[in-house]
Amino acid sequence: MVFKRFETRLILRVGLLLLTLSLPALLLVKGWAEALVFLLPLLVYQVIELLRFLRRTQEELRLFIEAVRYRDFSRYFDETQAPAELQALRKSFNQINATFKAISREKESQYQNLQKIMELVDTGILSYELASGQILWMNESLKKLLHLPFMKTIQALAKRDQELFTALQGLQPGHTRIATARTAHDESHTFKVLLSATAFEHEGRTYKLLAFQNVNEALDETESKAWQKLLSVMTHEIMNSVAPISSLADTLKNRLHQSTLPGVPAHQLEELEEGITTIKRRSEGLLRFAATYRNLSKITTLNRSTVVVHELFGNLHRLMQPSLARKNIRLHLQVSDPQLCLQADPTLLDQVLINLLMNAIEAVKDCPDPQITLSAYSAADGKVVLKVADNGRGMPAAVQEKIFIPFFSTKKQGSGIGLSLCKQIVLLHRGTIQVQSVEGQGTTFTLRFG
Repeated sequence: MVFKRFETRLILRVGLLLLTLSLPALLLVKGWAEALVFLLPLLVYQVIELLRFLRRTQEELRLFIEAVRYRDFSRYFDETQAPAELQALRKSFNQINATFKAISREKESQYQNLQKIMELVDTGILSYELASGQILWMNESLKKLLHLPFMKTIQALAKRDQELFTALQGLQPGHTRIATARTAHDESHTFKVLLSATAFEHEGRTYKLLAFQNVNEALDETESKAWQKLLSVMTHEIMNSVAPISSLADTLKNRLHQSTLPGVPAHQLEELEEGITTIKRRSEGLLRFAATYRNLSKITTLNRSTVVVHELFGNLHRLMQPSLARKNIRLHLQVSDPQLCLQADPTLLDQVLINLLMNAIEAVKDCPDPQITLSAYSAADGKVVLKVADNGRGMPAAVQEKIFIPFFSTKKQGSGIGLSLCKQIVLLHRGTIQVQSVEGQGTTFTLRFG
């Protein structure tokens, strides 16, 4: 409608100009040449007015295009003070501006809602451009998960966690995988994350969208329940099968003493008795073995209370001091805050730390300067961290992967229950336990409690 009016006004002006230009010829034919003197000013006026009309229109269009270019939809074109031929044009410009403003406001609202949703979800979200690695989006959950307040490019992650960076680079869109990640503020703290990837294109550029989900606790809990079920079945079957054998061996041994077998040499009777005794002894050993592993499934509830870490360490030091003194081992206690405390079952927590200290004592017994450090502090994420470190012989990587598995032990007389029990207790507290060890340098067990 606006452009039709504009065209009408322009055609009208051009028509009047053409009419004015044709009048001199008519005047000359009629012999009225003197009238040309009056016609010339009219002609000049029409030309100037046409140029002004076109220039004003161009200026209005330029201002409008500039506003669109810079997305300045707040600009208002005054309709009341405009010339009559521009009023309709300015009105249309204002209507277009209002439409753009409404669309922009709607997009901003959608963006803000999406941003709030991304901040509320527990899953970490990261998107970056494939070609340059430039990070487009990184939500707060991911920042908290990795303890990274800012990251400009995905390549920056390689400096902090090469293993996670390699996993991200190798993950194809539409696939998932479990990877190991570590936090920026504490590289000793590792956890399992479930990675999911997808890709999308925008304005000719390809972007990769990644989702990070912490599955460390879920995996530990699943693993713990699986071991408990296995142990429950095994101990039940062992005790049901071995108990009658032990009882039968005891009965046979008693009857052998009470009866005489004519014609049987004495040394054969002795061998028979020795064999029955061996069967009985091994049966009782298997029963004790099964009874020991039943302890792993007995601990299912916690009696939580406030545990002051400084007092906890002091009690442990007094308890372990005689053993440490006999072996000339120095125990260092380090607590960042005397008021540091956590909610835990004191008895079970004592059991965990005693087991870890006993392992540390075993590890440093052959060292020239045996030392054990028991430390505690509050991490950046608010969790209470307890560490048991020694300067002992350390462990190879293959052993570190198995030490929390029931039945596994590096000691000749070990039952393989100590560290498994420690892990179960820590998991009941909704915590984590990890080990770091270097052969010839020592071992550190790290416990985290929320």
